[in-house]
Amino acid sequence: MASMPPSTLSESASKDLLAEFGIPFAREGRATSVAEAVSIAEAMGFPLVVKLSGDGIAHKTERGLVEVGLGDVQAVKAAAESLLGKARPEDGVVELLVAEQILGARELIAGLVRDPQFGACVVVGLGGILAEALQDVVFAATPLTSGEAEGLIDRLGAAHLVTEPFRGEPRLDRAALAKVLLGLSRLAAERPDIVSVDLNPLIVSRGRPVAVDALVELGPPAETAEPPPAMDAAAIRARFAPLFHPRGVVVAGVSSHPAKFGFVTLHNLQRFGFKGEIFPVKIDGAEVLGQPTLKDMAEVPENAADLVFICTPTSGNAELLRACAAKGIRAAFVASAGYAEAGEEGQALQRELVETADELGMLMIGPNGQGVISTPANLCAQIVSPYPPAGRIGVASQSGNLVSSYLNYAVSSGVGVSKAVSLGNSAQTGLADVLEYFAVDPDTDVALAYIEGVGDGRRFRQAVERLTASKPLVLVKGGATGQGARAASSHTGALASDDRIFDGICRQVGALRAPTVEEAFEWAATLASQPLPRGSRTLVFTSVGGWGVLAADACAAAGLELIPLPEAIRAKIDTMVPARWSRSNPIDLASGETRDTIPEVLDLITAHPEVDAVIHLGLGIQSGQAGVFRTGHFYPDHGLERVVGYHEKQDARFAQAAREASERYGKPVLSVSELAISDPGNAGPAAVREGGRVCYPSAHRAVAALAALVERARFLRSRAAG
Repeated sequence: MASMPPSTLSESASKDLLAEFGIPFAREGRATSVAEAVSIAEAMGFPLVVKLSGDGIAHKTERGLVEVGLGDVQAVKAAAESLLGKARPEDGVVELLVAEQILGARELIAGLVRDPQFGACVVVGLGGILAEALQDVVFAATPLTSGEAEGLIDRLGAAHLVTEPFRGEPRLDRAALAKVLLGLSRLAAERPDIVSVDLNPLIVSRGRPVAVDALVELGPPAETAEPPPAMDAAAIRARFAPLFHPRGVVVAGVSSHPAKFGFVTLHNLQRFGFKGEIFPVKIDGAEVLGQPTLKDMAEVPENAADLVFICTPTSGNAELLRACAAKGIRAAFVASAGYAEAGEEGQALQRELVETADELGMLMIGPNGQGVISTPANLCAQIVSPYPPAGRIGVASQSGNLVSSYLNYAVSSGVGVSKAVSLGNSAQTGLADVLEYFAVDPDTDVALAYIEGVGDGRRFRQAVERLTASKPLVLVKGGATGQGARAASSHTGALASDDRIFDGICRQVGALRAPTVEEAFEWAATLASQPLPRGSRTLVFTSVGGWGVLAADACAAAGLELIPLPEAIRAKIDTMVPARWSRSNPIDLASGETRDTIPEVLDLITAHPEVDAVIHLGLGIQSGQAGVFRTGHFYPDHGLERVVGYHEKQDARFAQAAREASERYGKPVLSVSELAISDPGNAGPAAVREGGRVCYPSAHRAVAALAALVERARFLRSRAAG
């Protein structure tokens, strides 16, 4: 039976309902005749607004059902007569709303929508008749805390229009707006039959928001199922131990052909030195990679392996799981394809696989997955390259290829990975489960994810909140341009896209959403290797002026504070270099430095109490020329050998000085050079890499990574403040 479509309350009924939850409205009276409207107007005073309200009237402005700026009785009488004349049969019982006209140059929109994945979400943004055109809105899932409600306005692109004084009007009263948003949050909990709420506009009058219009939609009560109770840390670690720390690994479906998954997996396990035993299973028992294989699971010793990597045909894999469980295996990675992605038959096979794994108490990843990595165990059980250096970043992805991308960046940057897993179809174990594991994994300091679909939004939120309470999460979301299938019968509904809501949830729970895969890895690597800043006060230190100008522009665009150069720093540098240096932030020494100047300046500026972070540009310039000298036919004569060695040692020294200053003062110092890409062997970028940090290929990439550090620090401060 089809569900009933939403029904719309009249404006007056909407206001009566919302007023019970603390929503402030303009003073108004209600009339059913012109005479009543005039009487209300005489008692209320002028200027006034008169509107026509009815159960069948959703958007009055489009139909000309609002008259504003009425300054006397005659104007009210004329407006009332005109509006009553515009009533239609489908409007139902109508009435005239006679309200004081609220004066204010700024308008907001606020409301409530119910998202299919995340449930009830509060929205706030710039409002009025241009709300849908501007689309400067943010969302947050309910229930809201008071801190979340007060801080939500800061996420708007044009937040300064209301958070600062504007055209002689005071800044927005944050507590008053928070009261509106908290009222909507409470309404969502108490009235599951409310589909959406639209308060547009909320006029900012004398700094306080006042609602002058309201629209409420009712529908079937929303489901309010809560996510399952969170497992304790020890139980989560125990559940994932067979996957990431197995005593032994069975490779089921080994092939003698180097292009087959079974061959590649067996090779990679051995190539990268897995610490446990490996049991290759091949139906004919033929040698692969110079060693015999087992013909059947029956030949695998009991309790010798915890993990099976499955590359066998779909039809027999449920029984294979049973055979594995009989040998004490507690985790399965299913690389085999042909399941839910292949149609109805595959969907049935996938359901059978999940039911079997659940029955056996076995953790299962996949099917249709690419592999799993655990550098603490030297485990490389995957069907592709690469194997990353060991490190502190945990990777989880709903796309196998994106795991490879993250691992490739780990190899190129030198900032390593703890665990990595491709989730395939996520039939049993999904992204939320792995993120929850990373939250309690002692080998992981930062989580990095690629996501295409949330699934159970409440479960996702639960896992991310647990993770970000102690560790940062950086993610990229694919499919961000898809528009959710939503009823657009109110402004809030029209503004609620899947991606905009997802973005709001990410900000609410402290997940850092990167625009590209490259930046996502750099942010995660930065969070894993740099200290968090105390604030956003930034100094730029450059060898060449143009780089500094671009870095300054990038800082401004990212919301970082490019502070005036402190006088103590200016006075000290004056004693170190000729007077032609910039004497401002960005600091440009104008080639006046000597052998020790750059390390000394790095220490000086990082130590200053007014500096929260430093961006160092121009590393590796001299080593670049040294490389040209070294590879030319004049080398090593003509003094080239000596100068090449000097330049390379200096650039390595500068990279080391940046890292040491950062560690000494507990502040981020980010090194930048495009040579990290064009000449990765250059002594400067190479020394950054050897020190376990990222050498950023551009000022903009460094600034974006620093902004992620600042955002993480801000989230932790707001969380601590409650």
